[in-house]
Amino acid sequence: MALGKSYVRQDCSLARALEVVGERWTLLLVRDCFYGVRRFGDLQAHLDIPRAVLTERLNAMVAAGLLVRRPFGGRHEYVLADRALALWPAVFALAQWGEQYWSPAGPRRIFSHAACGTDVGPRGLCPFCHEVPEPADLLVRPGPGADPTARADPVSIALRRPHQLLTPLLPVPQSARAASSGEPDDRPGRTAHHRHAEP
Repeated sequence: MALGKSYVRQDCSLARALEVVGERWTLLLVRDCFYGVRRFGDLQAHLDIPRAVLTERLNAMVAAGLLVRRPFGGRHEYVLADRALALWPAVFALAQWGEQYWSPAGPRRIFSHAACGTDVGPRGLCPFCHEVPEPADLLVRPGPGADPTARADPVSIALRRPHQLLTPLLPVPQSARAASSGEPDDRPGRTAHHRHAEP
């Protein structure tokens, strides 16, 4: 018997939030979009999610106002809307909880303040600037607990190097950049990470 998706008898804002972001894959899709993953094929390759499930999740997230779907080289790209950007403190806190209790070799991801290069603490505070940077002002890099051999998809390879959040993680495929060919390209990116690539 399939589990329900709603908590209609719970008069609680956490229950309402879980109805939107509590399904499997949703928060991981939000996380990847913060990393700068924008294309369907790259999301699928990084998460190993069935295409039909990914399509359903992305459609639901667009309908809920979490993602904006934009035309891209004959297909679409997905970027975080304001509602999803507001999830960053929760996403970061959950990741830090996982680092503390479920990563015995040390943190898998380290975040630093792009303005000064200082690593932020578990509450997101930059100890040098005494402020909590916005996600767009953060760099992410592998920590000592990361296993570089665990995955070899383009997103995982790109994330082996420092990257600024919310900037496109993977270069635009040539066919999308020169869309005159008329051939849509929704495959995972296959070239090396370029921090400032534009969609």
